[in-house]
Amino acid sequence: MIKPVVAIFCYKCAMRSLSCLLALAACLLRPAWAAPPTPLEYGVAVEAGNSFAVKKWLDEGLPPDFMADRIGSGLMIAAWTGNLDLMRLFLERGASIHLANRFDEQALQLAAWRGHADVVRLLLERGAVVNREGRRWSALHYAVFAGHEDIARLLIARGADVNARTPNDSTALMLAAREGQSDLARTLLEAGADTQPANDWGDNALAFAMRHKNYGIAKMVSSAEEFARAAKALAAFGEAKKSVLAPPEIDEILEKIRKAEAEGKPTDKLRKALFAAIALHRHDSEVSTLKAKKGKGGKPEVLVITAERNGAGRERAELLHEYIKAGAAVTTPAEVAGRADGPSEISGILERLQGEKGKKGKKRSAAELRQEFHEAVARFKQEAEAEAAR
Repeated sequence: MIKPVVAIFCYKCAMRSLSCLLALAACLLRPAWAAPPTPLEYGVAVEAGNSFAVKKWLDEGLPPDFMADRIGSGLMIAAWTGNLDLMRLFLERGASIHLANRFDEQALQLAAWRGHADVVRLLLERGAVVNREGRRWSALHYAVFAGHEDIARLLIARGADVNARTPNDSTALMLAAREGQSDLARTLLEAGADTQPANDWGDNALAFAMRHKNYGIAKMVSSAEEFARAAKALAAFGEAKKSVLAPPEIDEILEKIRKAEAEGKPTDKLRKALFAAIALHRHDSEVSTLKAKKGKGGKPEVLVITAERNGAGRERAELLHEYIKAGAAVTTPAEVAGRADGPSEISGILERLQGEKGKKGKKRSAAELRQEFHEAVARFKQEAEAEAAR
């Protein structure tokens, strides 16, 4: 009678042991929870279109709105690069179509800036809102500034406000007048664009057109009498700020640095190559220079100011500093005009100084502005030297 009991007992123990072994094997065979990517690793992967890595991260629980080191979320990066497949993946996983990056840009704006009409259509089909509340950069502003007429027409057809204002109160028509986009200016006028609004600096579409010698557009946005008066007072509109295209070598080196950092590889040699390329660009490129005296008999200072053709239309001394930082190759109007340590400070002072020229009783104000300017330049130089020393 004892033997069967022992046999049953042993059988139960064996089954229990087998269950434990199976459970242990399952734990060992189950893939370990991978650490989430860094913003840099994520950004490089999404920009490269690495859908395998992106899907793996999302499957492991990475939020679909995870922000990369630049541009923004995965959906924003896919919109920037024109990757429709990745966009659909992010949207299927619940990515927010109206999420904004640190420069208050949404996926629709980034697609419009880069000229991806198919991406713009997809975003509109998925419910992207064309207009934004308040004074903010819109997709129409970006499309017009970059000269993408097909996208501008598409946005207008979907109800884009042609008189919407940017943070500095500029309209799309002003941007077209500045960039010499005659067809776009005509399209905006036909859609009801107002020619009279002025921005924070008192410039309207006519002023932009005259300053940049886009006289055909100037005639479009003014009456014959207004144009005649403007033609007789060309000097009053000031000089156009010339844009200079940064050499592709700088962007290429920056991208190599960024990818090397994402892979944990050394970047010393690449950084030396970057500084050499920047120095060569400063020496050889066509640049605007500003000379200002530090008081009476002071030694004149020279500030080199560069710009990218499709940038924000402002001086870019700060962007020269930003080029030293890996990953700064991405530039949009909001990024240039809106960053706290960006060109808005120096270029704003320069514009205010320009506005003081010829005015009576403004000597004290101009002197204060010049002091502000020198202090801003000094800060810029200190930051650039500190970056270069790293």
